[in-house]
Amino acid sequence: MAKVILKDINKSFFRQRNKSKDFEVKILQNINLNVNDGEFMVLVGPSGCGKSTLLRLIAGLETITSGEVLIGEKNVGSLLPKQRDIAMVFQNYALYPHLNVYDNIAFGLRRINKVEKKIDKIVNNIIQLLPKRFRYNSALEVDINQKIKQVSKLLQLDNLLHRLPKQLSGGQRQRVALGRAIARNPKVFLMDEPMSNLDVILRTETRSQIVKLQNQLKITTIYVTHDQTEAMTMGDRIAVMNQGKIQQVASPLELYNNPINCFVGSFIGSLPMNFLPVTIEDCSTIFYDKFSLSIPAVRRIYLKGHNKKLAILGFRPEHITLSVPSINNLQVKVTLVENMGNEMHLFTETLSDIPIKIIIKYIGNNLIKTGDTLWLSINEKAIHIFDSETEESLLR
Repeated sequence: MAKVILKDINKSFFRQRNKSKDFEVKILQNINLNVNDGEFMVLVGPSGCGKSTLLRLIAGLETITSGEVLIGEKNVGSLLPKQRDIAMVFQNYALYPHLNVYDNIAFGLRRINKVEKKIDKIVNNIIQLLPKRFRYNSALEVDINQKIKQVSKLLQLDNLLHRLPKQLSGGQRQRVALGRAIARNPKVFLMDEPMSNLDVILRTETRSQIVKLQNQLKITTIYVTHDQTEAMTMGDRIAVMNQGKIQQVASPLELYNNPINCFVGSFIGSLPMNFLPVTIEDCSTIFYDKFSLSIPAVRRIYLKGHNKKLAILGFRPEHITLSVPSINNLQVKVTLVENMGNEMHLFTETLSDIPIKIIIKYIGNNLIKTGDTLWLSINEKAIHIFDSETEESLLR
């Protein structure tokens, strides 16, 4: 186990070999992140935000343009991947198709501990040609066998050790890839979207399994995903990334309840946060068209200096209830209804000159259909207010 520290990490690619600034494409900018010993850190963000590139920099698969990567207080920027004492699990499993499960897990262990004399290597190769009952296992092979037994029991692979990858399901292959990483007992686990190839049910099962394993092993883990549900349910902390920058690092609930900007608010949550362009009046009320909403007294202190200024009101779909016509309620028209069984997702638009889309998470018995007009009551205690220019939260 080890702490991972990223200091002022920058990564650029160049469209031409001369590395002129005119042809520079900045992928990561000023990344600073501390991952505590034994912590499960999730890097989450949309495709192209730089999260996988950052993981590859930590692994040593890409070179850093500038900055430092420290693992266990040791700068590993100049070390090869094999010298960093890490294990990586990929999206495509990366199993050897001609090796069975046992040998796939053992492969990395044999490579790490390979300190043989030439004559020993020749003898070992000859021995491997013999039937198993006639083979002599070295102390190294005995140790490897013991580790594989422990890992296979942990991952419920005991009965699959003789199978080839083509004889396994997607979930079983993923467990083999995890087993290969666990057997090495590294300081740090790196996982790059390991569940993106699995179906929904299998993904849920594997997700809980990975969390249980990490809690048992207490190995520092950095996990990359674009799925905010994975991030919220798995991570001790989450680093939200966008356009090559870290937007916010916090616990799942902190991100959900106190997003630092509009992007984090919209990205975190099973349904995105709703946004309305509003005007702040007397630091106590916000207006949108004919709709007004009182700001709780405890939050008004944050709005000093923003009187009569434009802002962005943010509120989540679950913080809306259906109500009656009122100036304090928002009138909308239903454009789409998604019935999820236990709840309905209502997609609506405001009736203003420039319609704004509003999503509602509705739990109730009312029959609602496309074309209906609704009046919405927004829970003022759960609102967020963002600067209209910077999109940064004003309530911090």
